[in-house]
Amino acid sequence: MTVILDTDGMRYIALFESSTGATVRDCIVDRENDRLIFVIKQGEMGLAIGKRGENINRLRDMIDKQIEVVEYSDDVSEFICNGFQPAPIKNVKIIEKNERQLAYIEVSKKDKGLVIGKNGRNIQKVKTLANRHHNIDDILVV
Repeated sequence: MTVILDTDGMRYIALFESSTGATVRDCIVDRENDRLIFVIKQGEMGLAIGKRGENINRLRDMIDKQIEVVEYSDDVSEFICNGFQPAPIKNVKIIEKNERQLAYIEVSKKDKGLVIGKNGRNIQKVKTLANRHHNIDDILVV
């Protein structure tokens, strides 16, 4: 799937890669929530974050925005789980209904709030990423 980036996204990717050494696959500039969401190459999460979070903290101080990092996976279920970290996801089921791809995620009652996030920001992030990278039309929490 082709992801189209704007100029800001490309600039932030260049800055992230030069600061961390990690490879970025995608960047979402979320102006509404004043954050940047980076999708990084599988296996490079430690490199991206740095010791005790020093890479992320340095970047956050440089650009004065919240930074979230999601590890990419070709496996759609794993990618969705990665997007919700640190919330524990019990199960992900992908189904096709009326020519739409839907992901049903199962979480414990106590983790539902963490999965959805304040004003739905966490689930919206994962919905956007799952659609951009795996053509998932919607994510439903059960």
